[in-house]
Amino acid sequence: MKRFIFALCAFMCLSTGCAPKAQEPVGEPETEVLPAAAQDLPESVILATITMADGGVIVLELYHEKAPQSVCNFVHLARQGFYDGLKFHRIMKGFMIQGGDPDGNGGGGPGYSIKGEFSDNGVSNDLKHARGVVSMARRQEYDSAGSQFFIMHADVPDLDGSYAAFGKVISGIEVVDSLANTPNSGPNGAVTEEDKPVIKSIVIDSDIELPEPDKIK
Repeated sequence: MKRFIFALCAFMCLSTGCAPKAQEPVGEPETEVLPAAAQDLPESVILATITMADGGVIVLELYHEKAPQSVCNFVHLARQGFYDGLKFHRIMKGFMIQGGDPDGNGGGGPGYSIKGEFSDNGVSNDLKHARGVVSMARRQEYDSAGSQFFIMHADVPDLDGSYAAFGKVISGIEVVDSLANTPNSGPNGAVTEEDKPVIKSIVIDSDIELPEPDKIK
């Protein structure tokens, strides 16, 4: 019951553009290694490498066929260097870590939004919000995602169908675990400025050319 209450509270907070409130953790995630090393993947797979300022590396596999607007948007911003130097500003151990905001406070974005690619918005997307999955953050409005994304630290199925999952961690889940241990000192997982983990760069490790996303002003 406590797990359900936490997940429901987190879902409501993400829906309104705030970070999830710190109720009770959904439990310590297992420390399993997520499958598939980058060198074992076919050449057509789109990979994104997140390098943290402290040297930690997270490799994401992106699923263009499941969420094309979200992937095109993430790839477009990363190739522009948009994410370089930004921070993870909301962190909740046992739930998720969120970053990609140029303002660093949960209110910023790239100056546009994109289509929300999830079933509640009429878009078929069967990628579940399981541990290691990356998804687009948004405000209450369905088509309000911009540059902010979050990486799941644990399974939270209550988010399925309401947020645009578009990839997953295939290497560096231990770095996600380390980031999830960052203390938060404000409501809804907010992290103090001096404690926010810094993203050194996000590099797209693929030669695949993708169009820019369909931008909503």
